[in-house]
Amino acid sequence: MAELRGESEIKSEQRRVGLLYDERMCKHHTPNHEDHPENPNRIKAIWNKLHTSAIHQRCVLLDAKEVEDEHVLLVHSQNHLKLIKNIGSKQFDSRRARIASKYNSIYFNEGSSEAASLAAGSVIEVTERVAKGEFNSAVAIVRPPGHHAEHDEPMGFCLYNNVAVATSILLNEKPELGINRILIVDWDVHHGNGTQKVFWEDPRVLFFSVHRHEFGSFYPANDDGFYTMVGKGPGAGYNINVPWENGRCGDADYLAVWDHILIPVAKEFNPDIIIVSAGFDAAVGDPLGGCCVTPSGYSSMLKKLMDFANGKIVLALEGGYNLESIAKSMLACVEVLLEDKPVVGSSEAYPFESTWRVIQAVRKELSPFWPTLAEELPKKLTSQNAPPILHDLSSSSNSDVEDNEGPNVVLMNFEEILQDVIEPLSKLKVNEGQVAGSSDTWRSDLSKIYIWYASFGSNMWQPRFKCYIEGGQVEGMTRPCSGAVDKTPPKEIMWKTFPHRLFFGRDFSQTWGHGGVAFVNPESNIEEKVYMCLYKITLEQFNDVLLQENTRGALMSSPLFDLTALNSFTRGESNSVEVNLEIGWYRKVLYLEKDHGIPILSMTCKLSELEGFKSGELPVRAPAEGYAKTLIRGLVEGKQLSEAEAIAYIERAYTRPL
Repeated sequence: MAELRGESEIKSEQRRVGLLYDERMCKHHTPNHEDHPENPNRIKAIWNKLHTSAIHQRCVLLDAKEVEDEHVLLVHSQNHLKLIKNIGSKQFDSRRARIASKYNSIYFNEGSSEAASLAAGSVIEVTERVAKGEFNSAVAIVRPPGHHAEHDEPMGFCLYNNVAVATSILLNEKPELGINRILIVDWDVHHGNGTQKVFWEDPRVLFFSVHRHEFGSFYPANDDGFYTMVGKGPGAGYNINVPWENGRCGDADYLAVWDHILIPVAKEFNPDIIIVSAGFDAAVGDPLGGCCVTPSGYSSMLKKLMDFANGKIVLALEGGYNLESIAKSMLACVEVLLEDKPVVGSSEAYPFESTWRVIQAVRKELSPFWPTLAEELPKKLTSQNAPPILHDLSSSSNSDVEDNEGPNVVLMNFEEILQDVIEPLSKLKVNEGQVAGSSDTWRSDLSKIYIWYASFGSNMWQPRFKCYIEGGQVEGMTRPCSGAVDKTPPKEIMWKTFPHRLFFGRDFSQTWGHGGVAFVNPESNIEEKVYMCLYKITLEQFNDVLLQENTRGALMSSPLFDLTALNSFTRGESNSVEVNLEIGWYRKVLYLEKDHGIPILSMTCKLSELEGFKSGELPVRAPAEGYAKTLIRGLVEGKQLSEAEAIAYIERAYTRPL
C-alpha cells in the first residue's frame, strides 16, 4: 500500500481527495475460486483504471485499517461480530460452506474475516478524515460491500455494513467533529435494506435509496424498498425510497429523481457530510442490474451533490459487476471530486413514463415531512417521456441471480436491442385482431380447450376481470392491464364455494398499491369456505391472465400452463403445479374439480411462500381499501353476500392466524 503523500505534492488549487485501496481485500473469494459476480477483480479493475489514467497521483493515497470490535457493535450484534470475525479461522474450514448456506447470497473463505474488517475499517478511515477537514472528499475502493448487511445477518454479498458503521461512529462516538446531520445516498441498483433499518428512527440521518424494486420482486425481494417506507417515530420522513418499476432506467431517470426529490430535500436537510453507497450495478452492461446509467450520468449525480456540505463527500464502493463499467464510472466520479473535467450531458432525452409515476408517488408520500415536495410537477414536464419499454431485456429478479442461478446479461449495444425486438415483430402477422407467428402455434391449440378460471380476489368483480381480457383499468387500480390476445368475453359465469382458506398477504401489489392481496391455501379444509367467481374461458386466455397476474404482460413464445399439465390434473396425478416464472405472487396453478367435464383452475402462491406466510417471514396484511372494496363489490353484485356479510368475510380472512 502506498504511503500518505506530503502536502507539498498536492496542488494548492485543486481539491484534496483521499483515495484508499488495499489488495488484501482480494483475499475474500469463493472457496474454490468458482465464478461469482462479487469477486476480487472488481476492485482490481477500478484501481487499474485509476492507475492507468494517472489520476491516483493527484489524490492522497491512504492506508487501510481494520475495524475495531466496539465500532462493529454500534450496528451489528455480538453474534454477528463473532461470526464474521472468526469465519476465516482454521476451525471453520470444514463448516464454512454449510454456515454460508444459511444466509441469502453469501459465501465465506479463509480470507473473508480480514477483507470484511478492512472494508469496514477503510470506510471509517476515509469518512473520519473528511469529517475532520483533512480532505475535501474521499473514495474507499472496498469489498465485500455492505449495504445489505443487517443487525444480525450478512446477506447479498455483504458481511459488515461499512457505511452504517462509519455513520454511527461520526454521530455517536465523535461529537467533537461537529457532524450532526448525515445524508446517505445509496445509488446501488439494489435497495440498501440493511442501512435503512439501522437509521429507521434516527432523524440525524437522511437515508436516500434509488433502486430497482418492481413491487418487491427484485433483490432483496421484499417490501422494505417501497416508497411508503419513510421511517418511524422521530425518524419519520428521513427515509426516502425511490423504487423503479422496471429495468432499463438510465441517466435521464436518475437525474429526474435528483432534480425533483433528492436535491430539494437535501436543501432543507442541509447535511454536514454526504456518504454515498456507491454501487455501480445500475451501469450500462451490468449483468445483475439491468439499468443503463453511463459514467456521465454518475458524474452528473455526484456533481449535484457537491453543492451541499461544502463538498464533503465520501464514496464507498458497494455493488457493480461489469468490470469495464465500474472502472469507468468510478474514474468519472473521482474526476468530479477533483473538479478535473466538466460534466458532459446525458445520452437520454427523457425519463420513462413509469419514472414520473414513481417520482410523483414519492413526492406525495413525503410531502407531509418535506413541504418542498408538496407542489405538483407541471404536466408539460411529466408528459415528456422516453419511448415505452417494448419488453424487458434485463434480469427481472436479481434474487435468483444472486443465488447463483445465472444472470440474464443486458445487451450493451442499443442497435442489438432494437434488432432483437424488431426482427421477431417483423415476422408476426395480424389476423382478426390476434397476433400470430411461428412460435404461437400453441395459441391455436389452446384456444380450442375450455376451462373454468376460479377467482377469489378482485377478479370476482366482473368489470375488473374484464380488464385482463380486454385491457384497461377500473377505479382503484394504479395501472392498466394489457389484456389477452384473444379478447372474446367469457362464455359463461357462475359462482361456487370451495373448502379452502382465504387469506391476505404481502405489503403491496403492482395494481392496488399498499396493502395485502388475496391468496388461498392450496390444501383443502372442510372447515373453511372460499367464494369463487368462475369464468369459462379458453386455456389460451387463462395463460394470458396468469401472465398478467404475475408480470406487466408480454407476448409469450410458449404457454406457462399447457395441456400436459392440464392432463396431469384430470388424470389425478397432481392437483397443483408451479409455473415457470421468475417473478410474481401467483405462480401456482391449482386444480379444484370438474364441472360438467370442464376443469376448474385457480392460481395462488407457491408452497414455499405459503410456509413463509405461516412462519411470519412473509407479511400477512389487511387489503388496501380500494382492493377490499372491489372484492366486496364482486361478492355483492354476484349475489353471494350482503355488503355487511362481505365486509365480515374479508375481515375474517385477514384477522385469523394461518
